[in-house]
Amino acid sequence: MVSISNVSKGAIIRWKGEPHSIESLVHRTPGNLRAFYQASMKNLKTGRNVEYRFSATEQVDVIVTERKKYQYLYRDGEDYVMMDTETFDQINVPEVAIGSASRFIKDAVMVDIVFADDGSILEVELPTFVELEVTETNPASKDDRATSGTKPAIVETGAEVNVPMFIQTGSIIRIDTRSGEYMDRVKK
Repeated sequence: MVSISNVSKGAIIRWKGEPHSIESLVHRTPGNLRAFYQASMKNLKTGRNVEYRFSATEQVDVIVTERKKYQYLYRDGEDYVMMDTETFDQINVPEVAIGSASRFIKDAVMVDIVFADDGSILEVELPTFVELEVTETNPASKDDRATSGTKPAIVETGAEVNVPMFIQTGSIIRIDTRSGEYMDRVKK
């Protein structure tokens, strides 16, 4: 057990029996009240975001984690099959561990898998940016290209992303996997 004051953003704690990742942790001292820590956490089992106030002296259980690189191979029903690039062992990763970024996974992409001290998978971290080909989008007319609007486009993984009007089918675009937003066009 560790004092909440010694925990930082990105740490993984066991809170109410489930693993939570600390997204933000702010120390507050309001007026004549006692100090507390306002924590925004993500439940790593359900994917839900939780807000909680810890007293400044509260103790939390920090989970010891191990981070390893894996390569995505293929999808097997609801699971994603990943391979350890050193030992060539394959593991099945449930979609909930990857979260909403799963729609941007393509073959052979390298991911970081965070394991708990008991060997269970806590989370899967994709690269921050991925480059995907646009497979379907409506062509823009000359009038549309002059404005700064967006249009929906479907990329090679099947995900739908809003892109600028000048993007055409066959273009390769860079997408932020955290937010699912278009970043820029890749020139190759």
